[in-house]
Amino acid sequence: MSLSKLTAENQSRMQQLYQRMGQEHLLPLWELLAGLVTPEPQSPARVYKWSFDSMRHYLLEAGGLITAEQAERRVLILENPDMPGSSAIVPSLYAGLQLVLPGEIAPSHRHSQSALRFVLEGEGAFTALNGEKAVMSQFDLVLTPSWQWHDHGNETEQHMIWLDGLDIPAVRSFDAAFAERLDEKAHKETQPPGDTLKRYGKNMRPFSGSAADTRPVHQPLFHYPYQDWMQSLRGVAEGSEIDPHLGHALEFINPATGGSVMPIISAHVRLLPAGFETKTRQSSDGSVATVVSGHGEARIGDKILKIGPRDIFTIPSWKELQLRADSELVLFIYSDKGAQEKLGLYREKCS
Repeated sequence: MSLSKLTAENQSRMQQLYQRMGQEHLLPLWELLAGLVTPEPQSPARVYKWSFDSMRHYLLEAGGLITAEQAERRVLILENPDMPGSSAIVPSLYAGLQLVLPGEIAPSHRHSQSALRFVLEGEGAFTALNGEKAVMSQFDLVLTPSWQWHDHGNETEQHMIWLDGLDIPAVRSFDAAFAERLDEKAHKETQPPGDTLKRYGKNMRPFSGSAADTRPVHQPLFHYPYQDWMQSLRGVAEGSEIDPHLGHALEFINPATGGSVMPIISAHVRLLPAGFETKTRQSSDGSVATVVSGHGEARIGDKILKIGPRDIFTIPSWKELQLRADSELVLFIYSDKGAQEKLGLYREKCS
């Protein structure tokens, strides 16, 4: 509403009313409604790309100045340039690049926020979840779900760098964040490394409540190795017709529910053959994409990004997305689709 539609006398009286209301922290909805209830999403996030080589340089420099124990987590936050002070890459999600050097342990803690780790460089370091180690390789996906103890360690002779994806901003919006730190650096070992993959990773599981059923019923699996998901993705690419809007795509699932890997965060991978260009697609989830391999171009809204190995870029809600593969292009993408689907908010549109 515009005050210009009122008489001069009523404009003056309305302004006086606003001033008195403001002293009691009251606002007129009729002045704000258009910005609160919009015809379609108006994300504050900017389309932006971070170069892995540049981030890696800063991260390794920081590694020479502060230890993982001193920092608790030695991480560079990827903050969206149009959302300063938010520690968010898109409104509901956080992204960071973490470094663990040889011989280091990032101490054990747990928190309300759920997290994923996508390995970008190195082999052999581990993430331990409630005392079970997942030994990580490049492009593995490892989860640390809400309120489960986790620590990271590196018993190799090379550093490890991975992408952290968390739902910190979403949890912050609910004002529901809790955290605890373990007295010991690392959680005592409860299962041998890789045990969960043997019990829950082959579309089978132990009898519920039996001695062999060691993981929480709602989140049994937390390690998705690259060699497994890439084999599945390539099998789909070799045996299926390509989707004109997605390319070849597979979603990581929670085997307990068949839904997204975590309640808020969804994750998937895509493969685009060399020379393939997708048709335009929009979706309401805010997304973070990482290039696993290949080169190409991402047209997001009115921005064009040249993308290459281990680049990380944003796809804000409802921005038109079109991808082109100059060579075979493989992407890992996580988003807030999990929460949007549960809340009945998720939409997509294909052109």
